[in-house]
Amino acid sequence: MMSSADIIKAMQSKFNSSAAAGLDLVFQFNIEDGENHYIVVKDGACSIEQGENPNANVTLIMDSETLKGITTGETDGMQAFMGGKLRAEGDMMLAMKLGELFPV
Repeated sequence: MMSSADIIKAMQSKFNSSAAAGLDLVFQFNIEDGENHYIVVKDGACSIEQGENPNANVTLIMDSETLKGITTGETDGMQAFMGGKLRAEGDMMLAMKLGELFPV
């Protein structure tokens, strides 16, 4: 199975820079059974860092299986949220933007 770090790094290859024009956001991923990472989206570019960013606009909390399912399209993010497999802290509306920024 891929590690949470591998899954998040794979997201970078799917990045839609046109959807990120004018944005300045930090998405924190807290993976319960893996490493935490955050994605900085700024000026049409994205960078991925390991660890925690105290200035995250939204923090998504899940296990690595849920992360993999969402990033591959096998799991619907909203269903994961409603089913308690995904929790969000901060600006939850920004979590919806991830689908535009990182299309499956």
